[in-house]
Amino acid sequence: MSDAATISRQGGRALNNSLVMTGRSLRLSARSIDAILVSLMLPVMLMLIFVYLFGGAIQTGTGGPYVSYVVPGVLLLCAGFGSSGTAVSVNEDMKGGIVDRLRSLDVGGTSILAGHVASSTVRNVVSTVLVLGVALLIGFRPTPTLPGALAAAGLLLAFIVAISWLAAAVGLLTKSPEAAGSFAFFMMFLTYPSSTFAPIESMPGWIHGFAHNQPVTPVIESLRGLLLDQPVGSDPWVALAWCAGILLVTLGLSGRLFRSRTA
Repeated sequence: MSDAATISRQGGRALNNSLVMTGRSLRLSARSIDAILVSLMLPVMLMLIFVYLFGGAIQTGTGGPYVSYVVPGVLLLCAGFGSSGTAVSVNEDMKGGIVDRLRSLDVGGTSILAGHVASSTVRNVVSTVLVLGVALLIGFRPTPTLPGALAAAGLLLAFIVAISWLAAAVGLLTKSPEAAGSFAFFMMFLTYPSSTFAPIESMPGWIHGFAHNQPVTPVIESLRGLLLDQPVGSDPWVALAWCAGILLVTLGLSGRLFRSRTA
């Protein structure tokens, strides 16, 4: 058999294993109703709290209705909450012995982790649709062009995939599901020193450098501009660079961590 045929057969087997692992992860997620409700409802609750309790005080300087300002940031919160579940499920697999059984069936580490990431992406897409639906009900009125809407969807998907792989690496690195679950708090922290809930210019000057130059801000600014048909400048390219960088680093790190944990 030629090398090309061998590579093709191995690639097809890896893809099939990844799809099987995705189905397994989705079935496990469906059994954790409480975790699903938390990951779906927390971003919605935060959006409602900020819009109705704090929006009146923060709206000055946002250039329009506060709900239009805050929704893009809440979409990223969805990704943060959803990916924390990925970190926990990966950690539980590593501690529960299921990985050894899967490897005995010739299921590679990449397929196992890809299944977790794919199911995380599905969960995050559902959460995003829910948040957008609630946002429309409370007054969010996006006005994107068709290319802008497609660009916003693609950018958000890229961020979700990148952050899900980062969560998988966290699940491999941490020693317990509780520690892995703290990933949600890390993601939540990144949204506060950014333009998620208030303009960066309204914050103390000493924090401007970090707020402008962290991965969350360019993604939020890009989504906000694309959904509201406003100028975005170079923000989408900066956001894509952050997503690509996170993805490349965490793909390599996840592979090394998986091999070291299963050696």
